[in-house]
Amino acid sequence: MPRPSTRSSPKLQVVRGGSRPARAESEPSTTQRIVESITGAIVERRLMPGTKLAEQKIADIFKVSRTLVRQALNQLSRDKLVTLEPARGARVAEPSVEEARQVFEVRQMIESALIRRAAADLTREQIAELRAHLREEQAAVQRTDVSGRTHLLADFHVVIARMLGNEVLADLLGDLVTRSSLIALMYQSSHSAEHSWAEHVAIVDALEKRDARAAAKLMEDHLHNVERNLKLDTRVPDLEAVLMPPTP
Repeated sequence: MPRPSTRSSPKLQVVRGGSRPARAESEPSTTQRIVESITGAIVERRLMPGTKLAEQKIADIFKVSRTLVRQALNQLSRDKLVTLEPARGARVAEPSVEEARQVFEVRQMIESALIRRAAADLTREQIAELRAHLREEQAAVQRTDVSGRTHLLADFHVVIARMLGNEVLADLLGDLVTRSSLIALMYQSSHSAEHSWAEHVAIVDALEKRDARAAAKLMEDHLHNVERNLKLDTRVPDLEAVLMPPTP
């Protein structure tokens, strides 16, 4: 249901303590470290939508000023991962159903073109790297490593984009993938991580065969399956049917 510079796909972990950064450390790098940790916690399902992000608490965790924390939260707000409201402060965003549908619509458009190009351009060595990534995905799924598998399954898409050498595309897709992970937290489903891994395997098989049409169709089906398995049905229930027990 992973954003790595911020986006060079590091393993993202919330820093739970540690000493004050050295004076030589620049403010931007400190701010970015906070951004990466919060982003990673969202992607890896350790921070749920609606969770309050208290500035002072975060400042204490990272041993920094609230000014740097505020800068990080402002960046996360621009990335649509955090909402900032007067009196309420910062909270992990709670995407609407319409936003969820729009995110997947954009991903379909971008990744369909991306995967066609990948089928033509990826080298044997890059295909081998994707196979290694798939083995990591499978291992995380088999050991029920929820945090690890969530990061790896999401990062699969960004890895392909980065292999094509377009950092703008990789960063854009990284943003969308992270927002997709947040959406998955909001609209949990029975979608199987193992099923996602199997679909990734089929996509890489098509890439190895240089079958652009098959790869695009598999990617389209994969994203459709992820979206379909989210509970995005906004129908208003019949109040009487919900509140009144059935008659014998």
